[in-house]
Amino acid sequence: MAVNAKKIAVYLVVVFVLYVIITDPAKAAEYVQIGFEGISDAAGALGDFATWVANGGKS
Repeated sequence: MAVNAKKIAVYLVVVFVLYVIITDPAKAAEYVQIGFEGISDAAGALGDFATWVANGGKS
């Protein structure tokens, strides 16, 4: 039962994404850009943390 629910959820997400892309491509591109900016910011924060740890936790 859980596998079927997961398949249905994935199918609904895919259909929604395709709907957004088809009906408003500019808005879809904006969502992708926001997502990549978030990933970039997270990667930068992880890099800053790793540098902090490598320096012995000194500010």
